[in-house]
Amino acid sequence: MADEGRRGGERGADGGQEAGGGRVRGRRPETGFTVEEERLTLRERKKLRTRQRISGEATLLFIQRGFDNVTVAEVARAAEVSTMTVFNYFPRKEDLFLDRIPEAQELIVRAVRERGAGEPPLAALRRLVLGLLAERHPLGAVGEGFEHFWRTVLDSPALRARGREAVEEAEGVLAGLLAEAAGGAADRPGQDARLGAALVVAAIRVAYVDAADRQLGGDPVDEVAVEQAEVLRRTFDALERALPGFA
Repeated sequence: MADEGRRGGERGADGGQEAGGGRVRGRRPETGFTVEEERLTLRERKKLRTRQRISGEATLLFIQRGFDNVTVAEVARAAEVSTMTVFNYFPRKEDLFLDRIPEAQELIVRAVRERGAGEPPLAALRRLVLGLLAERHPLGAVGEGFEHFWRTVLDSPALRARGREAVEEAEGVLAGLLAEAAGGAADRPGQDARLGAALVVAAIRVAYVDAADRQLGGDPVDEVAVEQAEVLRRTFDALERALPGFA
């Protein structure tokens, strides 16, 4: 998903606030940086801004004209960089639009590994997912203008395929984390960890797809968000019953 929220194909500022145990950070109004970004060196910040500019221009083009109708060269011209620079930041064209895949994986890792003492992994994941939704973070699936993102994905076989890959990648990451939390090796998760990760990812995916369908159907965002929060709570209640070893 694009680096900043989109409303009607226009870039919008990320005004999110910190959300509970998910450790999601908004931007400081006085600097324009998140807490994490303020710890970066000047060179690292410049690279981050270049990445955001490329992704932002790509997102506008993809939403306006369709993902498959825009070339990487056109994205490079819009962002005022070379095509090689685009590929230095985004190895695949699909990652220009689905640019939050690394962030999603990082948030999952941090939620599980940095959870409180005695806190089960599923509780940490519950707080993360509900926090993203409350913040209207793009990874929370519900927000103003998000229907433009979902429609662009649905209209592109390439983006849908990359999305399926991202789900598989998230499942693999989570399996390792659950194995680690249970005292095993992250690089060799057992059946319980793999099954647990598959169930968690599938359950969240179903909830997200339903939220996307409702927004595409024109349901009010606030209404979708309230009901989505309840869906996610019921989802995690069911997961905790099904996976007591991680609850």
